[in-house]
Amino acid sequence: MGTLLLVAAEKRELAGVLRRCRRRERLRWPLEWAWRGELRGRPVVLAANGPGGLWAAEAMRVTCGREEVDAVVSTGWCGGLDPELAPGEIFVASGVKGEGVSFAAAVPRTGCAFRSGWLVTVDRVAQTAEEKARLRESGAAAVDMEAAAVAAESERRGLRFFCVRVVLDGAGESFRLDFNAARRDNGRFSRRRILRAALARPWVGLPELVRWGRRTREAARVLGDFLAECEFAS
Repeated sequence: MGTLLLVAAEKRELAGVLRRCRRRERLRWPLEWAWRGELRGRPVVLAANGPGGLWAAEAMRVTCGREEVDAVVSTGWCGGLDPELAPGEIFVASGVKGEGVSFAAAVPRTGCAFRSGWLVTVDRVAQTAEEKARLRESGAAAVDMEAAAVAAESERRGLRFFCVRVVLDGAGESFRLDFNAARRDNGRFSRRRILRAALARPWVGLPELVRWGRRTREAARVLGDFLAECEFAS
């Protein structure tokens, strides 16, 4: 059995599943964050390399150059576009859309409940309820920033592709902080810029950071519990 690769943007997204892994080993690879472990008796690599398709594809190239990967899971947070999707729900994509492309996604075997539908990938944070409503017109139920690139790289390498995410923000929710303005030229988020923006309007920004901090911690736990109960056939 080959290695299962889980690709996310931020290490926080993989914190829950890392806790469920056995025989954990930190990997000193040219990625922002990577661990090897064992999940349900299967070797896994957890890789987080930054937001956006370029960094996700790079995580795949680095890992596939070092491991015998046979299945890939694009995972982490997603934004809800379907108003029926609630924060904290697991979303398993049946397919992924990018700019002018679409890919089918396999569904893991699990006894746990989840929602499903198409996911659309865009190279920015969907900041407002209005923007999410426009993206909903594509027929997608959820939005992220990496899955289409992971799907494309998986197809190129002949690897089985899955997309399992947890809803972080609902369709009717908007971010008060401009996270897109906090991205560096290389596309990664600057924590300093986010904090500076929060401190510029502390009555808005600081409660926002606290709220999303709590929600991301709970989302990581939910996602880790779900992934630990899945079987990803190669």
